[in-house]
Amino acid sequence: MPTFVLFHMKNRRITLKDLAQDLNLSASTISRALDNHPAISVSTKKIVQKKAEELGFIPNSIASSFRTKKTKSLGIIVPRIDIHFHSLVISGIEDFAYKNGYNVTIFQSKDSLKREKEIVKILQNRMVDGIIACLSIETKKCDHFKKFEKLGVPLVFYDRVPTDFDANKIIINDFESAFTATEHLIASGCKKIGHVAGSQETNIFKLRLEGFKAALVKHDLPIQEDFILHTKNLGYDEGVNCANRFLELPELPDGVFCANDYTAVSLIQVFRKADIKIPQQVAIAGFSNYPISKIIEPHLTTINDCAFQMGESSAKLLIRQIEDKDDFVNSETITIRTELIVRESTRRD
Repeated sequence: MPTFVLFHMKNRRITLKDLAQDLNLSASTISRALDNHPAISVSTKKIVQKKAEELGFIPNSIASSFRTKKTKSLGIIVPRIDIHFHSLVISGIEDFAYKNGYNVTIFQSKDSLKREKEIVKILQNRMVDGIIACLSIETKKCDHFKKFEKLGVPLVFYDRVPTDFDANKIIINDFESAFTATEHLIASGCKKIGHVAGSQETNIFKLRLEGFKAALVKHDLPIQEDFILHTKNLGYDEGVNCANRFLELPELPDGVFCANDYTAVSLIQVFRKADIKIPQQVAIAGFSNYPISKIIEPHLTTINDCAFQMGESSAKLLIRQIEDKDDFVNSETITIRTELIVRESTRRD
């Protein structure tokens, strides 16, 4: 090995030119060998890759992106990383992206519109090929995202999606899923059913409430407004508060559909401490199939919202848009099918 290469190794980054000189090959041949180009023989690729590893060669991704006009990088905006649903979505995105040669950078808005706008500004100045986003709970208008269309940066929304402009979207049918969960409670023998609702300023929770009511109407059951309790964030403590409010009513509901699993778990724990039998006296169903739904006793009946698949589908749709810009529709909506998972919290047989 020439001594100048060893000198470079100690004092600066190894370049394509260094590799080319050391192997007596052109820089373009080195580049194509490292990119696994079909025009380069297998033996040459092995020689180049072995030497690159030996010298600790790191490809210059910035220079490469200027050549290809692609960074192989995706920006991800999520409301909360600590919510299991979003963690699974991220996992699905990253898994598909990695398999297709893309890396991801994750930002969380913490459900703040101000923070979401700041992230959008950062991403407008960064070199990313595309963006996947779930709107913050405070976001009502999405004008700040429209700049990406002008910049030619593909954009896919998942779960909480905009209604004020066309974009590619990955969603579930929240109305139908809530209808299914409520109808299951009815089939279990419940006739006075309550609901713990999410923020009605967010479309997905509005649809879950509408689905709940539609199931009651279909089966000629009363919609009792004092049985519908609203929360801001569907947090565990809010669920405890809702459970105590149910206990203060003159009459308990005999079934409750909760808009997420955290509040459903709260109800189970508070009711059991009050010697309310689950599901004999009150059957409870949740939404999302969080891990805690299989830990709580009795195990929680819930809707599996297929979060990992939602992440995979988001990445697949975005990468297809990046790589097939000329033949791609920018307003496609894909609906992921959910499933009802029946467990002990609603089984009365």
